[in-house]
Amino acid sequence: MAKDPSFDVVSQVDMQVMDDCINVTLKTITTRFDLKDQDIEVDFNRGEKTITITAGSDYILNQVKDILTPSMIKRGLHKKAINVKKKEKASGDGVREVNEIINGIDKEIGKQIVKDIKEMKLKVQASIQDEQVRVSGAKKDDLQAVMTMLKEKDYPVPLQYINFR
Repeated sequence: MAKDPSFDVVSQVDMQVMDDCINVTLKTITTRFDLKDQDIEVDFNRGEKTITITAGSDYILNQVKDILTPSMIKRGLHKKAINVKKKEKASGDGVREVNEIINGIDKEIGKQIVKDIKEMKLKVQASIQDEQVRVSGAKKDDLQAVMTMLKEKDYPVPLQYINFR
């Protein structure tokens, strides 16, 4: 018989989908009457996994984010997939906001996930492996109970469940 059933808890963002969301946002900005002649830049850096939004004011910056977020949700990305890294003044009265795209579960969140799983007192093992958490156990029902519990919790990163076997 094979090893115990297991699954991995990860936080991943498909960069091609994110690129599509950025392109839809840029297209929407050019067609909206209230944003058409504004000086707005949205830069997507795949290597650094950042989205830099530059706008004339905080209000316009928030309008751009209000266009980007529904576009992400429509394509299956969670709004927690981007996190504000820093916000700074740009030239003139402008504002620049650098958003990082969250890819991977950091150690602190991984420890919290493992702790929450252990508090369930099920016969499952959870271990942190790089930027993911592997959960294994003898019964698939226990693993599905862990998935259900993790879906109900509110972690600061979006979680996906892969490699269920």
